[in-house]
Amino acid sequence: MTESSQHEFWRWTESSFRHPDLDWRQAHLITTGIDIGSVSSQAVIMADGEILAYSNIRTGSNSPDSARRALTCALDAVGDMNEDRMDYCIGTGYGRVHVPFADRTVTEIACHARGANYFFGNTVRTLLDVGGQDIKVIHCDEKGKVLNFLMNDKCAAGTGRGMEVFADLLGIPIQEIGDRSFEFEGAEPPAVSCTCVVYAKSEATALLRKGWKKEQVLAAYCKAMAERIYALVKRLGITPDFAVTGGMAKNRGIMDRLMPKIGLNRMTTPYDTQIAGAVGAALFGYALCKKRQAADSQE
Repeated sequence: MTESSQHEFWRWTESSFRHPDLDWRQAHLITTGIDIGSVSSQAVIMADGEILAYSNIRTGSNSPDSARRALTCALDAVGDMNEDRMDYCIGTGYGRVHVPFADRTVTEIACHARGANYFFGNTVRTLLDVGGQDIKVIHCDEKGKVLNFLMNDKCAAGTGRGMEVFADLLGIPIQEIGDRSFEFEGAEPPAVSCTCVVYAKSEATALLRKGWKKEQVLAAYCKAMAERIYALVKRLGITPDFAVTGGMAKNRGIMDRLMPKIGLNRMTTPYDTQIAGAVGAALFGYALCKKRQAADSQE
C-alpha cells in the first residue's frame, strides 16, 4: 500500500455479494439495476425478482465507466454468467442517463421507494435516503409507489460527501466515525453552529485548536447533521413505519442521534442499505419484462 492510499481516510471499502442458494440457470428472467450516484455506484442482478448478486463501488469521474465497473463486479460475483443473459437493465441515480447498456432509466426517488418495499416489507411508509450528495424523504404506499417526497438543497451538509470531508480533516477512517463520535468523556458537546461543509470544516479546525478532542468534534458534527436531517424529515411528516437507506444508514453517529428525535424504531434489513436504488431499478425491469411476456402471450 502506498503512503498516499494510507492517508485517504474518506475511502470506504467496496463490496460484492452473490446469493449462495440461487441458481440463475433456473430463472426465467434476469434483470439488472444500475444506480450511479455522486459518491457510490451499485449494480444489482436479480433472478425472477430475487437478489442474485450485487456490487457496491466508488463512483469515478466517468459515469459510463462507473456503470461498466459496477456491472462487471456484480457479474464477477456470480462467476459463471455472461452479460448477454440479462433480459432487461434499468439505470437510475445521479448518472442514470450515462449507463450505456441500460434499456431504460427511472428516477432514483421511484427506485428507492420500490427497493425499500423489497427490503423492509409493505408496511414501510416513510423512507429516508441519505446519499453522497443529497437527502431524500419519501412517502410511499404498500406497493412501494411514491406518494410524496422532499429533497434537501444542493449543499453537501448531512450527506456522505460531507462525512468524507470530515474523515480527511480529522484523520479518522470513515468507517470508524460513527463509533468514535461517542468515545469522549463528559456531556455531549453542542452541535457545530453551521452545517455547511466549508464553514463547518473551519469551525471544526478552530475547535481542535481550542483543545477539543477529535471525538468531541465528530460528536458535534454528527449531532448537527442529525438535526439537519430531522428538520427535513419533519417538514414532509413522519408516518410509520420508518426506514433508512443509503450509506449514512450505516453511521450510528448520526442514526443514534437522529432516531430519538424521530420517536420511532428504525426498520432493519439484512441487505446493504446502499443498494436500495439499484434493487428498485432491477424490480422495475422485472415488472416490465413480465408485462411484456403477458402481452406477448395474448397475441
